[in-house]
Amino acid sequence: MTDVTEIWSYLAARPLLWLTCTVVAYLVADRISLRLNRHPVANPVLLSVLFIAPLLWLSGTPYATYFDGAQFIHFLLGPATVALAVPLHANLAKIRDSVLPLIAALFAGSLAAAGSAIVIAMAFGLPDQVIVSISPKSTTAPVALGVSEALGGSPTLTAVLVILTGITGAVVVTPLMNMLRIEDWRARGFAVGVAAHGIGTARAFQVNETAGAFAGIGLALNAVLTSILAPILVALLL
Repeated sequence: MTDVTEIWSYLAARPLLWLTCTVVAYLVADRISLRLNRHPVANPVLLSVLFIAPLLWLSGTPYATYFDGAQFIHFLLGPATVALAVPLHANLAKIRDSVLPLIAALFAGSLAAAGSAIVIAMAFGLPDQVIVSISPKSTTAPVALGVSEALGGSPTLTAVLVILTGITGAVVVTPLMNMLRIEDWRARGFAVGVAAHGIGTARAFQVNETAGAFAGIGLALNAVLTSILAPILVALLL
């Protein structure tokens, strides 16, 4: 038993362990999601979290140690976001026909996402650092972490909130849009891209290519706008 503990202690400190665990967890989660016909609740990111979180808790591994091992995946978020230019180019004609509605929806969605988070957090009497950490929750992780850190928030807390926001958006978007009888794939995709960044965009691509392309637009534009709006809203409301 002592030997096993020593081996685990050694492996837990190696970055490759947690990178491997993350990749394996996602592959298993994606296979489960595929078997369930991509049901909204069977989101691969959500399932991966459910696999990895208990392992971290049982092993007593701090999040910082885990992130050191899995940060290469975090790094790949940047290139993955840039790669969204491919489906955007394929849907360029549809995008040109929707410029004005997209701009209006972008400002409304970005303002509502950041503003409502700040106001609700203030209503619950949360500390300023927590409120700042919440404000960029609806934008993609690299931008959200940068905004949070620049405003004095906690990047770790922001990372958790960004993931929770993305998972929630990816799970509820399809049944919610169906319930509201919104059939325009452009509107459905753009909405989830603005509200639920990369995880929501991945879900949009699973449902419809046009929705995925417009989700990518929403993700990219909201990242830019949130980096401008969040500091302004924090300064005005706090």
